[in-house]
Amino acid sequence: METKDKDKDAALELFVVLSRAYNAVAENIQRDIRKYSLNPTEFGVLELLYHKGQHPLQQIGEKILLSSGSITYVVDKLEKKGYLVREACSKDRRIIYAVITEEGKKLMDNIFPAHAEMIHETVSGLVPAEQEMATYLLKKLGKYAQNKL
Repeated sequence: METKDKDKDAALELFVVLSRAYNAVAENIQRDIRKYSLNPTEFGVLELLYHKGQHPLQQIGEKILLSSGSITYVVDKLEKKGYLVREACSKDRRIIYAVITEEGKKLMDNIFPAHAEMIHETVSGLVPAEQEMATYLLKKLGKYAQNKL
């Protein structure tokens, strides 16, 4: 077999293995999130606000990879649950911030440590040095793929 064919085979195998690993890890994370009566998108928005503070609605989608229409829907649901509120910017009324409420903070205070531990356990199939190497390699791959777009 030629080198070029071997390279293609290696690339295809990497894609399949990467996809299967992602699906398995993501399923563990989604199962954990559902225990708290949240979906992954709701959790992502709350986690962003919990760790980074208030954010303009327009920027939330960029941070957690969602369309603006989806953000509006998710923010509406979280607002109804009492986990966040919308606040107008005092300097530019076109900007609306999502702000986590005390109830939202309490929820995240209660669930985030266990969630972080579950993630730690899920990826512990790799020792910390391997996790660092995987992170490095996946960032490199992601940046290269992004530049190809």
